[in-house]
Amino acid sequence: MSKELREIDERTNLAANSMFELLLFRLGEAPDSKRRELFGINVFKVREILVMPEITAMVNAPSGVMGVANIRGQMITVINLPKVVGCNPTKGLGILLVTEFARTTQAFAVEEVNEIVRLEWKQVLSAENSGGGLVTSIARLDGNAENTRLAQVLDVEQIIRDVLPQEARQDVTAAKTRVQLLPGQIVLAADDSNVARMMIESGLNSMDVPYVMTRNGKEAWDKLVALYEQAISEGKTIKNKVAVVVTDLEMPEMDGFTLTRQIKSDPRFSHIPVIIHSSLTGATNEGHVKSVGADAYIAKFVEEELALTIREVLQS
Repeated sequence: MSKELREIDERTNLAANSMFELLLFRLGEAPDSKRRELFGINVFKVREILVMPEITAMVNAPSGVMGVANIRGQMITVINLPKVVGCNPTKGLGILLVTEFARTTQAFAVEEVNEIVRLEWKQVLSAENSGGGLVTSIARLDGNAENTRLAQVLDVEQIIRDVLPQEARQDVTAAKTRVQLLPGQIVLAADDSNVARMMIESGLNSMDVPYVMTRNGKEAWDKLVALYEQAISEGKTIKNKVAVVVTDLEMPEMDGFTLTRQIKSDPRFSHIPVIIHSSLTGATNEGHVKSVGADAYIAKFVEEELALTIREVLQS
């Protein structure tokens, strides 16, 4: 097995144990405190890390776009991440992170890359109520230690939507596609990104299906248990309440892999179809999705594919 395949296999096995690797980097000084805060991105999203290549500035480029770089024959849009976040890179922009995300490839200019850390998802807490907007979660790098270092995990979906709205727009060809559920059933969905939740909600609304949206795997699991208890009290089964679960992979507190395993290993819920809907694309992720028992895997975000996949798992 090659070194690259071994590394992919190792990271995939991490997910099986509710762990992941976070690439830490800095963007410069924060505007108010002048502190050089740590930021993070899941290593699975990073295709390569480069010393800053030559950037060609484009006429009428959106604010936040530095231009394009020719990387291995591919023209890739380069986003000025410190500018988007509001930091001042006093040391310059020396590093380029090339990422593959939600069917697109883009690059982020950063001040410096620090290290890769291995974390459990329970070390990552939601930043939903922090008011940050571009941050989905906060990673406690040293666990529950009193003075643990903190890293802000950026909402890449939101950043791409803000900076490159033409690339982030969802497919609307299925605007009239409907999915028929049994009376009283819902789709239970989980995603930690605000913009992803809005897109999923728009898609489910166009399919004319009722749903409950949650912000992470733990919230989805708690809701599923509550619906089960409600069904029992009404003399029904959970099948009368939940038709299918749609979940992201990367989420604070409980990730999508863990949520899927818990559902499929619990006799109360094991018959409920689970669709993993993620920006982490690639055959390796798809293979691991099958290993945890998910019924389907689709990349974000094409509304028609989501509708067809829900139909398929319900029919099977």
